[in-house]
Amino acid sequence: QVRLEESGGGSVQAGGSLGLSCAASSNSYSSYCLGWFRQGPGKAREAVAYMTTAGAVYTSTSPYYADSVKGRFTISQGDTKTSLYLQMSALKPEDSAMYYCAAAAGRYCSGDYRLDEADFDFWGQGTQVTISS
Repeated sequence: QVRLEESGGGSVQAGGSLGLSCAASSNSYSSYCLGWFRQGPGKAREAVAYMTTAGAVYTSTSPYYADSVKGRFTISQGDTKTSLYLQMSALKPEDSAMYYCAAAAGRYCSGDYRLDEADFDFWGQGTQVTISS
């Protein structure tokens, strides 16, 4: 079992920046695909960005980003393979959503090797991001 805990959500005005963090409680797997999903009001949950953690046999050099966030969001790994960040800039009201950290244990992922939402085994509780116009 992997427990994920997000932090860093909040409210900012359009054009501002926010950073999200995710900490995974377990180091049981040699590698993970770790990523961020979001779900806005009345919308389906969507993948925002994900990447394979360092230490995997094949390291992701090109994380996946949703088209709507390319050039504005940056996903990165912390010092350990169980920590993940999402730096968000040039935020728009449509970025408002509950943001979830998710992990696909032992899986590889990248911009060229995409996973489905169903491939992610573990999920955090979410952190709210609200962007005002």
